[in-house]
Amino acid sequence: MKKNSTKLSFSVLFEDNHLIAVKKLSGDIIQSDKTGDVTLAENVKAYIKKKYSKPGDVFLGIIHRIDRPVGGVVVFARTSKSLARMNAFFRDKEVKKEYWAVVEEKPPFEKGELTNWLKKNQEKNKSRAYDVEVKKSKKAVLKYTLIGRSRNYFYLKINPLTGRHHQIRVQLSHMGCKIKGDVKYGAKRTNKDGSIHLLARSISFMHPVKKEEMTILANPPVDPLWNCLLYTSPSPRDKRQSRMPSSA
Repeated sequence: MKKNSTKLSFSVLFEDNHLIAVKKLSGDIIQSDKTGDVTLAENVKAYIKKKYSKPGDVFLGIIHRIDRPVGGVVVFARTSKSLARMNAFFRDKEVKKEYWAVVEEKPPFEKGELTNWLKKNQEKNKSRAYDVEVKKSKKAVLKYTLIGRSRNYFYLKINPLTGRHHQIRVQLSHMGCKIKGDVKYGAKRTNKDGSIHLLARSISFMHPVKKEEMTILANPPVDPLWNCLLYTSPSPRDKRQSRMPSSA
């Protein structure tokens, strides 16, 4: 039986006739899996159906995904035209994504680029990073910058240049910087709520219909470690405002 909540498990960050962007909470899944839990996509459909009194089925296209224990920005398409165009933007690498991570160890450099080859283990739902190409592996590239630190942890800004299974989690772990709470990839202990300290902070792209540049931001959850970054480790990126297209 599917599990559901009596309240919205997301907040709406942007919405028009073509797209809807929401802030996903850690623990939610974007599309169905073997657990049978109600998905974020189903909940967003229900929200649209109720808000606009839509008869029949509501169209909602899944453009991209983030891992279940990760929170942050997720964008859906509200029309098939927008879905096709957004899929093309992702395919052509015209979408820029930024993540924030809290890690247990200081990275070897304040900024750098990681290139690894990842091989997925389907049975364990886990990937392994290699420094050289191996059979059935896929190239993974990301850039990172150290943007702050607390008493026991370090804060990284990550820009993935490819989209691989658990890419940020496995590449940071392979570098020696395990994400807080991510025991699957070597963290010391779990977080009480099952989350990991990885946030899909922002996504930037050209609006598929209005042809205007837009950036959508999601703030971290209320949490002492995230608060430490926001209020005691200032970064130019922290002060950005979401850029939305003008009204049609």
